[in-house]
Amino acid sequence: MHGDTYLTPGEPQTPFEEIRKETAEGFDYWLSRDLAQVLDYAEYRNFESVLQKARLACLNSGQKDRDHFVEFNDMIEVGKGAQREIKNVRLSRYACYLVIQNANPSKEIVAHGQTYFAVQTRRQELEDDHRLMLREELETHNKHLASAAQKAGVAAPLDYAIFQNHGYMGLYGGLTAKDIGKRKGLKKGKHILDHMGSTELAANLFRATQTEEKIRRENISGKDNANRTHLEVGQTVRKTIHEIGGTSPENLPTVSDVKKLARSRQKEIINNNKEPNVLE
Repeated sequence: MHGDTYLTPGEPQTPFEEIRKETAEGFDYWLSRDLAQVLDYAEYRNFESVLQKARLACLNSGQKDRDHFVEFNDMIEVGKGAQREIKNVRLSRYACYLVIQNANPSKEIVAHGQTYFAVQTRRQELEDDHRLMLREELETHNKHLASAAQKAGVAAPLDYAIFQNHGYMGLYGGLTAKDIGKRKGLKKGKHILDHMGSTELAANLFRATQTEEKIRRENISGKDNANRTHLEVGQTVRKTIHEIGGTSPENLPTVSDVKKLARSRQKEIINNNKEPNVLE
């Protein structure tokens, strides 16, 4: 995912980082032929057995291999403008981690790769944990905000949608929820909150909690006053982000659906709780 490759200041650029690519949506991936070259496999056919072992490890971990190993046909030039079709595989970070674990351990570059992808995978796991926690908190606090808004006079569903848009417009420099989704490249029906990283979720959580508290504390009444309050709180949060040198939320990267992440985590929990096979 965009922004998910965490290099700390001063951390050297590795060969694995140099061949990292991004989709138009901002998701990180690596190409198997690039990775084979970095791992010093002179013959790609020798690397294919490593890919196969990694696929099997993926399946054994309860993951769908097609989510991490995407095969496609690539075209290469073979001289004098002629081209030849070859097989290639688009690998996720997790796929690369499994590939590295199954590569020739006697190669020094493989050891470096194991460290790189282990660290990156762990950092991603921590970010995912943080993101899941913030999304759950935001869902809870949005209910509290809805309750406060209803008490202030925002009763009908359409009125609440307008109220929510005032908060977004304040935080996102005038953009409504629909505008944000369009800017982030989300398909119709996708919830913008489900595709936010932890930084963006935290900004929205602060917006929601502070708006709720202000409405209750000042006994704000009336739809227009509630809308104005939400707009002003959003604007204040946006101003604070700019004052500390942060990135405007509309410019933060779009990330994968948090619901899909939650389902994956739930599946891991179920698999880990299964009783191990007992060998007689």
